[in-house]
Amino acid sequence: MDTNPVNTNWDAFTSAEPELAKTVEERFGAHTHHVLATLRKDGSPRTTGLEVRFLNGELWLGMMPDSLKALDLRRDPRFALQANPGTGTGMGGGDVRISGRAFEVDDADTRSEYAEEVEPPEPFHLFRTELTEVVRTYVEDETYLVLQVWKPGEPVRTLKRT
Repeated sequence: MDTNPVNTNWDAFTSAEPELAKTVEERFGAHTHHVLATLRKDGSPRTTGLEVRFLNGELWLGMMPDSLKALDLRRDPRFALQANPGTGTGMGGGDVRISGRAFEVDDADTRSEYAEEVEPPEPFHLFRTELTEVVRTYVEDETYLVLQVWKPGEPVRTLKRT
């Protein structure tokens, strides 16, 4: 179980690491659909497609009513989210992944603000996220595999492999 007491939303991550946050948002903005991993009742992973939104300092996950991924997150809020890498092998900006916990939002004002901006089909589930890790992987100089790893309360750690 994660014992990290730091609860970090998208705004806190952006303030701590603006350059990495910009790259991550650009990667998610390059395509509409991404891959979300949740945990089934038996603990096995489930991957599904998902659209994400970065609005008002939060990373939001919106879902159709009673979708399996929404039911998974209600039961266990842990998730992993991977940006769509696109076609080919280029992955401009690198491969980016976000891990964290997602909590359903029932507040009518918050849901209304989201719906006004995004115009999702009604009804819908809305989840606010807390980040536990952000990872960017890219190739440098056609030689090194570079990983940038960020966790709440820590600076970005950069690892290079040949």
